[in-house]
Order: sequence, then structure tokens, then C-alpha cells
Amino acid sequence: MKLVVQVKLQPTPVQAQALEATLHACNEAATWVSTVAFETDTQRTYDLRKLTYTEIRARWGLGAQAAQHVIKKTCDAYTVLKANLKAGNLGRPGSKRHAKATGKPITFRPESAQPYDDRMLSWQMDQRRVSIWTVNGRVKDVGFTGGAGQLATLAKCRKGESDLLYRDGMWFLQATCEIPEQPLNTEVTDFLGIDLGIVNVATTSDGQIMAGRQINRVRERERALRTKLQKKNTPSARRRLKKRRKKEQRRVRDINHKIAKHVVAEAERTGRGIALEDLGGIRERVRLRKPQRATLHSWAFAQLDGFIGYKARRAGVPVVHVEAAYTSRTCAECGHIDKANRATQARFVCRSCGFVDHADRNGSRNIRTRACEVWRRRGAESTAPVPRPRSGRGTGRKRTATASGARRASPSL
Repeated sequence: MKLVVQVKLQPTPVQAQALEATLHACNEAATWVSTVAFETDTQRTYDLRKLTYTEIRARWGLGAQAAQHVIKKTCDAYTVLKANLKAGNLGRPGSKRHAKATGKPITFRPESAQPYDDRMLSWQMDQRRVSIWTVNGRVKDVGFTGGAGQLATLAKCRKGESDLLYRDGMWFLQATCEIPEQPLNTEVTDFLGIDLGIVNVATTSDGQIMAGRQINRVRERERALRTKLQKKNTPSARRRLKKRRKKEQRRVRDINHKIAKHVVAEAERTGRGIALEDLGGIRERVRLRKPQRATLHSWAFAQLDGFIGYKARRAGVPVVHVEAAYTSRTCAECGHIDKANRATQARFVCRSCGFVDHADRNGSRNIRTRACEVWRRRGAESTAPVPRPRSGRGTGRKRTATASGARRASPSL
């Protein structure tokens, strides 16, 4: 299994200047290559290399390996664009959003990430130093730092390319690591159902509720503050907006990591699998009033789903995705389905048998029941996790065309 380990670089001012010049040159070249690919409708790496390789070397002074990576990351970006178009993530053909995505070449920001291979980047793990190629020559003894777990994983499992990244005034290297997976437990007979939501981030079929009220309060406060600062639009307001940028995102990511770790540990401890509902395309299916749209679109359910998935693979815990339809309206005791069963957001009262329960816990029990049925039908014949059922015209999950292409879809450690 591939994971991405991120470490922070600690370059001197001279080294940072060389790294900055390298990123700018590589991304300027990538934008030009993208224009050639768009105008000639050439998006295969080998064919595009014949059209652009020589000029990249002469015009921007890039090395042979850097030029190859510039061409490949451009092709990868178009591959991701095609996948998003096919999945319907960029609107239907003929829509303004679809036309905007296909009507012009892909462009790269001056500080977009640049991939490096082992010919361009060498690691001295014991000294916590790297030697890295730049347009100004080889830069040696660039220090890096990270958490103890990250450094241990990097030293033991690093394999493949690394990305040079500049973000918020800091330099990072994102290294690909091959993490060994535990053998999948195919002997499970029960599942831990997880109901994902906005008010309660995750509710298990055991009755444990991980509430999201604190997250939602923070989001509302941050949203109100952003609106106020944007209206003010003074230099100090813009500085404050920049400082608070991504703060909410980091907080939510940390909470999702903690929830995923707890869920996987509980399933592993009890010898059960994990059952999740397939929420792909929910943003396209659900229609809400304007005040509720921001809350729905800031709901990081896909991120939590991904965290649970890769942590479960590391632990050998099977994950099953089931159809989400009517899980909140179905009685977990008698199976009666009625919209009126959901008395309030938090209260479930069955109109047939009178069963009363917390609404999210009732939903998680239905998810668990469906997962057990799916698992029995499959007979645990495969060692791969049960794939998601197809729902809607799109997946509802964002895939960004980053500088390193599709590999950036791998989870981070």
C-alpha cells in the first residue's frame, strides 16, 4: 500500500532561492507543454516528448530528468481531467463548468509541486539531510525534520518519487512509501456499522456517538469572521485572512484522523469488519436551502471515509460499502420503512412496532445489517475490500489535478 510521508525542509536563504527558481522554471515549462498538448491534441507521454523535450532543455535549461518529469506531470494532469469529466465531477457536457474545464489548456501555478526521482534527489536519513537538483546546480546538505513516526516510516519504507512543495512560506518534501499491509481477515462474521453525518460526525452500531457540534460551531464562527474580513478588505484584514487560511481544514483533518484511528482499532480489537454507507454523489442528489449549502459542502465525509479505508488496510480489517438509501428511515428491529419514523433529527420512533432509538444509532445498525448480508453473499471469496456500489452519475469525491498527477490521490501519513 502506498502512503505519502511529508517532511519539512529547512533550507538556508540561498538554498531556498535556488529551490524557488527551480519550481518557477519547471512550472513555466509545464504550462508551455500543456499548451502544446492542448493545441495538437497530444496527451501521450512518448508523443508529447518528441514535440517538447528539446525546447524544454534549451529554453529553460532543465536537466534531462527534470524535463522528463515536466512532460509526464502534464500528461498526468490531463489524465486526471479526463477521469473527472468521465465521472461527471465537472458538470455535464454542454454546461458552463464543463466548457470551462475543456475549453483551454491546463495551467500550473508558479509554485506547484515538482516530482523528483532518485537521480535528482538523494536522502541521508542518518544526518537528516537531502541533496537536491536545482536549476542553479546540485544543492547539498538541505536539512529536513518531521515527527518520529514519519521519519521512521520514511527510513524504512520510502520507495519511488518525491514531490518538492512550497506552501504558506514553507518548503516540504512529500515522499512515497510502500507500507506493508496485514493479511485481510476473511473470517469475520460481524461488522461495526458507521453512520456518517453532519451533526454527529460518526455513530457506531455499538452506540458510540462522536458529535460534530464543536466542529460546526467553529465552522460557523470562522465563516462569519471570513465574511466580515472580506467586506472590510483592508491590508490588515487581508493579512488576517491569509493567516487563518486552512486553519479550519487542519482542525477537521486532525479530528477525522482520530475518529478513523479509533474506529479501526475497535474493529480490529473485536475481530469485526467495518461497514460504511456509500455517499458518492450526495452533493448532486441533495437539494438544500442556501443557508444549509455551506454546511453540506464543508462536510468532509469523503476524507473520513478515505482515512478509515487506508488505516483498515494496514490493519487487515475488511471494509464494506453498502447502499445508503433509506438507512435513516428503516427500523433496525422490524424493518419497517417510513419517512415518519424519523421523528426528529436525533429521535427515531418506528410507526409499526414502536421501537425507539437514537436516529443515527438506528441508521448505523441498518448499515451493519446490510454489510453482513453483502459479506455473506460474497462468501468472503476475495481478499480485496468490497467495492462501493454505483450510485448516481458521479462519485462526489474531488480529485485534483496536482503537479504529480494521479499519485496524489494516495493518503498522507
